[in-house]
Amino acid sequence: MAKEIERKYLIASDDWRSEALAGALYRQGYLSTDPQRSVRIRIAEAGAWLNIKSKISPLSRYEFEYPIPKVDAEIILNNLCLQPLIEKTRYRAVYAGFTWEIDVFAGDNAGLIVAELELESENQIFERPPWLGREISHDPRYLNINLVRRPFSRW
Repeated sequence: MAKEIERKYLIASDDWRSEALAGALYRQGYLSTDPQRSVRIRIAEAGAWLNIKSKISPLSRYEFEYPIPKVDAEIILNNLCLQPLIEKTRYRAVYAGFTWEIDVFAGDNAGLIVAELELESENQIFERPPWLGREISHDPRYLNINLVRRPFSRW
């Protein structure tokens, strides 16, 4: 059983861009946006996946992810998922031994940039990069499942 422990932050400056690796385009949609659990389909350049998450605490979730055929994922995204889809480019930047994932949203969530860090425990200590802004881990508006229901452009 997989467990995801994640902290999320807004970005304070574009300085992360000088440290980031090339970005990967993501399209994802949700079949379920229940606050306690979600079922997501994601397509990236590397493939397509079915993802199931269930909330344990504000920072932790059970997470299960399975590869699926890209053709199937396209059909599910375009015909079964709630709209609008989440569109973003994900970059990775290493800082003080930790790999940060920076999501630059497009489409209905354009203008939103979020940095995420996966941890081994909820209390794990890490050094904050200077380009990191306010923590949003406990703000449900920034969850991707909620960005489908109420996109950033409508805030």
